[in-house]
Amino acid sequence: MAGEIPNLEAFERTGTGKGAARQARRDGMVPGVVFGGDKEPLAINIPFNVLFKRLKQGRFKSTLFNMQVEGQEDVRVICRDVQRDVVKDLPTHVDFMRLRRTSKVALFIPVEFINEEQAPGIKRGGMLTVVRPEVELVVTAGDIPEKITVDLAGLKIGDVINISNVELPAGAKPTIDRDFVIANLAAPAGLASSEDDDDAEEGGEE
Repeated sequence: MAGEIPNLEAFERTGTGKGAARQARRDGMVPGVVFGGDKEPLAINIPFNVLFKRLKQGRFKSTLFNMQVEGQEDVRVICRDVQRDVVKDLPTHVDFMRLRRTSKVALFIPVEFINEEQAPGIKRGGMLTVVRPEVELVVTAGDIPEKITVDLAGLKIGDVINISNVELPAGAKPTIDRDFVIANLAAPAGLASSEDDDDAEEGGEE
């Protein structure tokens, strides 16, 4: 399950409007807003270097943060939007939503594949085709899983792994109702053509 929730330090932005936002950017900050949670929106600034580093680490929009703003109570937030400069692709504004520990939220959770060495199909040269490297799940804000695990042990060529084949963390469920595919084990081109030749020979003998 998810480890300690990372802190994200921000500063309350005293001004509002485009002028204050432009000044924040000149000061090396990225303006933003925290909304939701039955409270008034809070205008904030986040140091550009801090935000940029977090963005480069990946999964920014699916990470629950403990936001710390001087003079305010710490609050759990999740990013809902990052606006970027159309030319430089650098962050220019960021929106966060407040969450309670019991809040339900839809997040993309990465998929980890284990026990490849115990998959007969892979030993025969089969290729694991990952259809969904991450799966969108509805989870509880206070108990976000770091990943979901797919066990490949016993997998044979031609086998398909659906979401129904995966044990999900307690309280988590997919946002998609249908039983979608996560991965499959396809035959390598050489093996596939060899099997086709075998079939053709058998058909000739008949």
